[in-house]
Amino acid sequence: MSLPMLATGGSAIAALDVLRRAGAVRIGLVCIVAAPEGIALVQRHHPNVAIYTPVIDHGLNAAKFIVPGLGDFGDRLYGTADAETA
Repeated sequence: MSLPMLATGGSAIAALDVLRRAGAVRIGLVCIVAAPEGIALVQRHHPNVAIYTPVIDHGLNAAKFIVPGLGDFGDRLYGTADAETA
């Protein structure tokens, strides 16, 4: 499974739950950047899932964005926010 970012881990856990219910046995998670909080939560809920990421950033800010991170990846991808604020 791939995600651009692993921040809080909530979306990753939801997707992994779906894959497990569908019968998936061997799952790996690949992301471009991750926060320690998201890694810890995924490992707590899915300890047998290997997480592959080239970068583990410092953590999450009050808005749950990865710091320093990439800003709001979805807004940047879909053009739904000004690039300077995303």
